[in-house]
Amino acid sequence: MFDLSDPRENKAFYRFANKLHINTRSEVIRNILLFKTGDPVSVQRMEETERLLRSNDYLYDVSIRPIAYRDGVVDIEVKTRDTWSLDLGVSASRAGGHNTGRLSIKEENFLGTGIKLGVGYTSDVDRSGTTFEFGDNNIMGTRAAASYSYTKNDDGDSHALSAARPFYALDTRWAAGMTITDSDAIDALYNAGNNVAEYRHKRQAVEAFGGWSPGLIAGWTRRYSIGLIYEYDDYDLEPGKPAPVRLPADLELVGPFVRFELIEDAFRKDVNLNLIGRIEDFPMGVQSRVQLGRAVHALGSTRDAWVYSANLSNGFDLTRDSFVLSEIRTAGRHAHEGENQSLGISARYYSRQGRHLVYYAAVSADAVHNPDIPGPLLIGGENGLRGYPLRYQAGERRALFTLEARAYTDWYPLRLFRVGGAVFADVGRAWEGENQNTVNPGWLRDIGFGLRLLSARTSKGNVLHADFAFPLDPDPSIKKAQFLVKTRVSF
Repeated sequence: MFDLSDPRENKAFYRFANKLHINTRSEVIRNILLFKTGDPVSVQRMEETERLLRSNDYLYDVSIRPIAYRDGVVDIEVKTRDTWSLDLGVSASRAGGHNTGRLSIKEENFLGTGIKLGVGYTSDVDRSGTTFEFGDNNIMGTRAAASYSYTKNDDGDSHALSAARPFYALDTRWAAGMTITDSDAIDALYNAGNNVAEYRHKRQAVEAFGGWSPGLIAGWTRRYSIGLIYEYDDYDLEPGKPAPVRLPADLELVGPFVRFELIEDAFRKDVNLNLIGRIEDFPMGVQSRVQLGRAVHALGSTRDAWVYSANLSNGFDLTRDSFVLSEIRTAGRHAHEGENQSLGISARYYSRQGRHLVYYAAVSADAVHNPDIPGPLLIGGENGLRGYPLRYQAGERRALFTLEARAYTDWYPLRLFRVGGAVFADVGRAWEGENQNTVNPGWLRDIGFGLRLLSARTSKGNVLHADFAFPLDPDPSIKKAQFLVKTRVSF
């Protein structure tokens, strides 16, 4: 049996065989593979292909391995475990004292083509509406991708369209694309968990770009892009609704931008961390993206301004069974003075204690300066403090700290669900600026416990949370116990 640790691999001694053994959905999978007949065998490309395949919701697990070699030629087996590509979604959830419902049907791999089709109805505290969506990440067997979604809500409509040939792999040399979004909705301001104002927000945004990369060199990928952005935000008072103290100012931005991305080829494959019984990929190297644009008044912008965004993330292995993921991000505009500037940092810690227990901790801090809307940073029942009402505090500063002990069981009822549980504690606060909670403005704490169910057979593999949370710093209007049922993408 061929050993990928063989030193000859680095000298491209072996090449892929004339035949690849693919156990299912062969045409879809073949279009995603980063290697082809006659290419030198590369551990890096095999591992990255596994990650790309696992990013498709309808694939539960992926394994790529050599099964035989002869005369410098290797036979490769691509083995997958599939989920049901047809996802029937029916859910009712409660968080922060408010109910949410969803009914949907979505096909993740229509007739084996990889095309996504879906329609769904959602009702939550903000609005109710129906969404239709379409997507194809490998149009006619190419690397081109396109998606479209349309939502008809009771307070307005929204459209989103994208078409691109993306940087689909670390060694991809070029990319180009365009995205268009158009939305019309009523936005609300909350204070102490109560809706205190509403206004209409119409937004349009277009981005077109082209990019180039020298590829993956010595474990690093650098990407360079140029493009054009258009953003338009229109705010109006809504008849019959309570008006905000300050209505955001209309804003139009048009101009060019440049973008740079730096990615380190370093990833960690693990299981039973954010999901149950499903392999996950964590980026452990440097990942950075910096974009600088210039809004030009002569092109139609409200004013000349620099528009920027940047983020930097990295992972750190502490021991074989523990690691940290960290990120820092910033964005904003700068004209004669700073406006709508934001800064955020976060870190997540995982420590495995045997096969069935993981200790998890997360900390985050955010700040904004001169924001467009009052109190943009929220915290509450669905924003990190599970023992408090929805959007309980708002402000221009926010901090949140979470501790969890996560348990993962081998129980697999009806071969449909994976079962786990958690005990948790949250501490957080949002403060400063407009629309602060004057009833209970201080630090807030809660503790609780809950059940976790992962739908192992459906394509999304979302995790159902059923939690009891107990606020430790409530005001008299808050219940002593909160019951939350919520579907999330992680544990």
